[in-house]
Amino acid sequence: MAADEACPSCPRCRAGVCEVHGPIVGRREVAVFAISGILLLAGILVEYLTPYPLAGTVLLLAAAVISGYEVLRAGFLALIRLQFSIAVLISIAAAGAFLTGNPAEGATVLYLYAIAEFLEEYAAGRAERSIASLLEIAPQTARVRRDGGETTVPVSEVGVGETVVTRPGDTVPLDGVVIAGASSVGQAAITGESVPVAKGVGDGVYAGTRNVEGYLEVRVTKPEEESTIARVVALVAEAQAHTSATEAFIERFSRYYTPAVILLAALLIVVPPLAFGVPFLEAFYRALILLVISCPCALAISTPVSMVSGITTAAHNGVLIKGRDALEAVGLAKVVVFDKTGTLTTGRLEVDDVVGFGVPAAEVLAIATSLESRSGHPIAEAVRRRAEEEGAALRDVEEFISITGRGVQGVIGGETYLLGNETLFADVGDSGWRAAYDRLEREGKTVVLAGTDTTAIGLITLADVIKEDAQTAVTNLRSRGIRTVMLTGDNERVGEAVARRIGIDECHAGLLPEEKVTMVERLMDRYGLVVMVGDGVNDAPALARANVGVAMGAIGSDVAIEAADIVVMEDNVSRVAYLVALSEKTVSVIRQNVAAALVVKLGIAGLAVVGLVTLWMAVAFGDMGLSLAVIANALRIGRPDTGS
Repeated sequence: MAADEACPSCPRCRAGVCEVHGPIVGRREVAVFAISGILLLAGILVEYLTPYPLAGTVLLLAAAVISGYEVLRAGFLALIRLQFSIAVLISIAAAGAFLTGNPAEGATVLYLYAIAEFLEEYAAGRAERSIASLLEIAPQTARVRRDGGETTVPVSEVGVGETVVTRPGDTVPLDGVVIAGASSVGQAAITGESVPVAKGVGDGVYAGTRNVEGYLEVRVTKPEEESTIARVVALVAEAQAHTSATEAFIERFSRYYTPAVILLAALLIVVPPLAFGVPFLEAFYRALILLVISCPCALAISTPVSMVSGITTAAHNGVLIKGRDALEAVGLAKVVVFDKTGTLTTGRLEVDDVVGFGVPAAEVLAIATSLESRSGHPIAEAVRRRAEEEGAALRDVEEFISITGRGVQGVIGGETYLLGNETLFADVGDSGWRAAYDRLEREGKTVVLAGTDTTAIGLITLADVIKEDAQTAVTNLRSRGIRTVMLTGDNERVGEAVARRIGIDECHAGLLPEEKVTMVERLMDRYGLVVMVGDGVNDAPALARANVGVAMGAIGSDVAIEAADIVVMEDNVSRVAYLVALSEKTVSVIRQNVAAALVVKLGIAGLAVVGLVTLWMAVAFGDMGLSLAVIANALRIGRPDTGS
């Protein structure tokens, strides 16, 4: 798109997609190519089919100047600064063709190269424009409750704290919290979740998500420019500005490559005529072909277009990658380190089993939930949830006492009952519960005893629930030859039990946040590149220290986004395996592109030295065709075949 076709003040135009201007297609460039193409064809016909070759040369010169103006201008400016760019190579080749009596080939070189440049920019920009299209899913207006009624205003005029209304089929205009109503909301554009998520009072909703079936009133928590979608676009833009290790190498390589090619072409002009008697014009023509085929276009774009394609593909699947170097590094990692609580497990205790010692399990649960009805402890909440599921009736509790660090006590039906850990039952004469208690603790479960002041009547086991996809994610990583390690602040019994159930290779328990950092450093020393996966808040130091930090379920979390290199918006551990697969695919495509560029160019360069290819063939197959093949291969990364 020409500069005069864009709105400088329009962020969507700057991003590449605008509801006013539409996708950038370069209408001016298309007109230029059409006119110069007609002149090129007319010039070739006049030069070869009429007795007026000079007229044909004039037409060909006009076609060359019109289509290649930008290339010639860039080449001239670079040459006077002694900067040997790709444009310099093409300009020298085209000028040389005209000077050696091959105006048709000189014009064709500039015409095909200009088209190649345009198609490269357009095709490479497709990936960047795809992420900018996220801006389009957020509505431009919102229905706001004001002065006792509803009014429709631009989203930019809605203030934090105001209430917006969304009905079935509406798109949520701004980030906020539901204060009335219930519905299912499609969050695919933000989190990658394919199934709508239930939302009720107190739940967060995000701009650009779709209200599927119900009525919602949402209190706005962030202005338009700070919405989740805006942050997604900003992070992807930031990622695209970073340079990966492979890109940095190719950039350094290109600095020395172009001068070396020009020197080689100069030798090709001098040596064959002097050593082998090759006519000077023939040697000069071969040198021009060498200049054209040596243009490192395909090599230069092979990495950035692949990286952008990978980053935008991840973003559309609810994964934000903050740098190209992070995307490249994930697939090279030999170790993935997981935090336990909140990452591999839900972080919420659930009752695993209720066991009675000579009394029904239902009686044990009824006594326990009656005693816990007055407590706000996480164990009490878990016991109450289980009781509600099984319909256990509450009983009246008298003389209730909370014993810090040990449990609770109360009188039910004239009998004193206890509920707590082993220390609470240390003075109880009966110890028949000890064997079962120790066995269950060794399994990594939290055990709560229930009984009277003379005997234990049963026990309740609780466990931090392992996420459904945790074992699958770890299995997928191990199948790729990646070692998995778990770090946790929990005790060793709990940590080992969870690691065993999930299939983790190595577990380190009882760690403080600073000790997790030390452990990550040790793993880096032992294995090299390490990826750390955590919940993004208490794991922030370890996330920041690892080679690549991945924050799980961090939607809306500033701490997570700041600390991590990659942010998984949805709380889905399987996205880690998806990330590795995506990174491996991206790196593989880059290697394919680099290898293809080198093989094809070296092959055609060899043919050029012995005079078996023409100038236009070098451009059509060795430059334009190869560049488009590289781009097409890079865009393949965006196809939905990267499994997790």
